Amino acid sequence: MNAMRREEEREVTGSGFFHPTTFTLDNGMEVVLVENHRAPVVAHWVWYRVGTADSPPGKSGLPHYLEHLMFKGTAKIPPGMFSKIVARLGGEDNAMTGYDFTAYFQMIARRHLATVMEMEADRMVNLRLSEEDCLTERDVIVEERRQRIDNDPAALLDERLTAVRYLHHPYRLPVIGWMHEIRSYTREDALDFYRTWYAPNNAVLIVVGDITREELEPLAARIYGAIPARPVPERRRVQEPEPQTRRIVELADARVRQPSVAVSFLAPGTRDGSPERTHALEVLADLLGGGTTSRLYRSLVVERAIAASAGCWYRSASLDTSTFRLWASPRPGVDPQEVEAALFEEITRIREEAPGEEEVARVRRRMVAEATYAKDSLNGIARIFGTTLTTGGTVADVEAWPELIRRVTPEQVHAEARAVLDPDLAVIGRLRAKPEERA
Repeated sequence: MNAMRREEEREVTGSGFFHPTTFTLDNGMEVVLVENHRAPVVAHWVWYRVGTADSPPGKSGLPHYLEHLMFKGTAKIPPGMFSKIVARLGGEDNAMTGYDFTAYFQMIARRHLATVMEMEADRMVNLRLSEEDCLTERDVIVEERRQRIDNDPAALLDERLTAVRYLHHPYRLPVIGWMHEIRSYTREDALDFYRTWYAPNNAVLIVVGDITREELEPLAARIYGAIPARPVPERRRVQEPEPQTRRIVELADARVRQPSVAVSFLAPGTRDGSPERTHALEVLADLLGGGTTSRLYRSLVVERAIAASAGCWYRSASLDTSTFRLWASPRPGVDPQEVEAALFEEITRIREEAPGEEEVARVRRRMVAEATYAKDSLNGIARIFGTTLTTGGTVADVEAWPELIRRVTPEQVHAEARAVLDPDLAVIGRLRAKPEERA
């Protein structure tokens, strides 16, 4: 029996964008190849369809904990040696955890690709964890949380804002986890999670760089195709109820040097939206806050000179209900309330009047141009495909994205502004300085 299935294999040409080749191994592992022969290097990524939103109850952030532990070794690779081996080969590696995925990657010379593939396949099924390693790494994450979250007022506000925005859905959880739950992690917790979710049929292999389909297919079949498939549970998550009220989260801290205001809304993701809606929301976000020519920047920073910075983002690559957020930081001496009011004025403006065709066309061109520039980044391409494929999208979605963005109309943008940006349902985050108390 061949170690790969070819029913999905195709090379996109003509109207395609990245022109990937795809195939699926017999064990269910999906493979995406994007060839780039400018230099003899490859980006090698393995993505698992599991993330923070799949944390067991009472163990928020456990996927991130396991991400750390995946570097602790196997029978073939001693603890702590994975990254050192990659470095000795002249490469670099890392990993990341999101709400819907966990990913591991190496940037390596093409002649060493088979080596890192074997290393990654080895730790997919042969991870060894000692009690001491698990306790040590738990302490590392406790310290990481202290430094990145607890000692950063802006990060604290963002964490609380997210927790308030999602009343029920696990997107409310911090990727790193709540401190008291981090302290409860055990070796058994990590191994149970690893054995539940880490399997080839729950993974996507993405390779971008100087290798052809004829070279990659037998490598993937020999190395990853030898790993048996295992039953993996369906990702079942509680769903977020419809918002009913405006909510405000305010954090005052003596460590704040730059106050800020954020206005956040729930927005459709992959499972509760349609491509037409998510693409229109992407255009809306770019129109409002995509750089120095956006509405928010021009109005608040340039024309009114009340903000030092302003922007907007929408997380379109989201398996479930996502987030749409506007933000701004006031200039010194400017009342944050004035900046907040200005944000809502821009929201009212886009809700009441559809943008013109010229403005939307300019945004569409800029978005497609930025995507074109992404072709120069091997890791950037891998991230585009990885986030899409782990959040309910397909390779065809990625390839069609530029053309579908070009088709977004001012009427669609206006309709999404009216549907999503309801001021009465906003979650407002306010970060302000608090005078230090004298002893």
